[in-house]
Amino acid sequence: MLGNRCPGCREARLFKVRNPYRLRSVNDMHASCPRCGVSFLREPGFYFGAAYVNYAMTVALWVAVLVALYVFGALGWITFTGLFDQPETVLFSGIATLLLLLPPVQRLSRSIWIHFFVRYRGG
Repeated sequence: MLGNRCPGCREARLFKVRNPYRLRSVNDMHASCPRCGVSFLREPGFYFGAAYVNYAMTVALWVAVLVALYVFGALGWITFTGLFDQPETVLFSGIATLLLLLPPVQRLSRSIWIHFFVRYRGG
């Protein structure tokens, strides 16, 4: 899953272009696996479900940013009222991290989603 490989053989790549930061082709996938023939275009709208995976990963990234800011001392003590001492630090760091990681997270969410539905056949 993490390598964006075919769920059937785990050898061929899911995406046509290897670099996720080529934004014009971030979601361009092969129609099927060139090695084992598994269809990557399952049905119309299949990858809408990947939005749920993407949402979960985005929440995890926000939590990771908060923990990192707290561990490295950029945040003061988090109060029980839920307010941060420096909300601009949290917002800037979180938004910058998400913008930087958006293309790989998008691809990874599609990879995770198709791996839920296609079994490994062996290579």
